[in-house]
Amino acid sequence: MSTVRKTITLTDQQDNWIKAQISAGHYTNDSEYIRDLIRREQERNAEIEAIRAALIEGEVSGEPRRFDPASFKQRMRAAHG
Repeated sequence: MSTVRKTITLTDQQDNWIKAQISAGHYTNDSEYIRDLIRREQERNAEIEAIRAALIEGEVSGEPRRFDPASFKQRMRAAHG
């Protein structure tokens, strides 16, 4: 995998935060910390998209039906003992 060198500008507060994370042993350097932030954001976006897709699927699945818990339990007992 190739890498690309980037230059970023941080506030003193942000720089101190990153240094504290490295000092605490969570990361070995600034780049590792930034890459982890990006990975987490990518995962979060994927989760949000999956939720959106599920909501859309639910919306287009038709009219809602009333849920009967007693009937559901009876069906589950019959199917699974």
